Amino acid sequence: MLLFGIVLISLGSVIPDLKVKLQLNEISSGTLFSILPFGILAGSLIFGPVADRYGYRVLLSVSCFLISAGFTGFAFTHSHNLLSFYTFLIGLGGGAVNGATNALVSDISDKDKGANLSLLGVFFGVGAIGIPLILGIVRGYADFEVILKAVAVLTLLTGLIYMILKFPPPKQPHGFPLAGSLSMFKDKLLIVIAFFLFAQSSFEGIINNWTTTYLVDHLSIPQSRALFLLSLFVAGMIVMRLLIGSIFRQVSVKRLLSVSFLLIFTGLVFLKCGSIIIIAAAGLFLLGAGLAAGFPVMLGLVGERYSQLSGTAFSLVLFVALTGNMIVNFLMGLIARNSGIHHLITVAFAELIILVILSMMIFIKKKSNN
Repeated sequence: MLLFGIVLISLGSVIPDLKVKLQLNEISSGTLFSILPFGILAGSLIFGPVADRYGYRVLLSVSCFLISAGFTGFAFTHSHNLLSFYTFLIGLGGGAVNGATNALVSDISDKDKGANLSLLGVFFGVGAIGIPLILGIVRGYADFEVILKAVAVLTLLTGLIYMILKFPPPKQPHGFPLAGSLSMFKDKLLIVIAFFLFAQSSFEGIINNWTTTYLVDHLSIPQSRALFLLSLFVAGMIVMRLLIGSIFRQVSVKRLLSVSFLLIFTGLVFLKCGSIIIIAAAGLFLLGAGLAAGFPVMLGLVGERYSQLSGTAFSLVLFVALTGNMIVNFLMGLIARNSGIHHLITVAFAELIILVILSMMIFIKKKSNN
């Protein structure tokens, strides 16, 4: 997950240099950013059945090799068309790594799956928040191709390490149970969890992608400070996930989500009313802390419900979640263009209401199933 965070942020950080090197226009650059989510979506859909049938070792190794190949291609290519192919490889491998690591941690956790998944999520945040600092230091001494090659080598070595690690045996070594996987589509609790993550992922997405614009255009905060404030969102998420994985390990899911929703509400109020930087900063930190529990808690519930088909179940809910991220981000772009970026907070409040309603439905269905 640390690697996944590094990969995603590294790719975004070198796009400006690639634009200069290959003389890419805005449309070409936008195409690369649109291909990456489709690659991640494909990796998220494929990893589950593969992991359940064949185990995690080859899956994680091959995924790392795909990422390494993609970054190597970025470092050496002079072709616009190949850039799209390499971007898809990075997304495909990254999506598989993201899903497989979550499913694997769920499988090796006999109890407190949500708490352990929270600790796993910390590492993505560390990779995502740490790599811009490292890149800022290194870029003064090395070209961006060197950075790409370094990420390629790092992912290659990680894939080789996975080849020699001991993993749990495949859960379905004698054949994939098609009937069992199809029954997931009839499981109302699983479907509601999937749509909770649809809203959760899209909420995180609009904050990550549109907050800088909101701070600059609506609150008149300088862009350099706006980028720093956005890092506080990730910092809030990291801190809260550390707490969930340690001090709050025994806190019930219902209480944890209740506190999370309160933090999200407070953070949005601060952003809505914050006319000075310190209030906006506090709002983003609280917002990150509030959104920290969603994925670990819900994936923990999925892992408990489908222990023998955890990979496939994770594939289903993560596919729905990432689809939500793409759809709502697109809609947010239309809203910002036609009605103004200040409606970011309106959309965020709507997402919060949806999360609360879906969480209530989950607890009702979970209680009735028990």
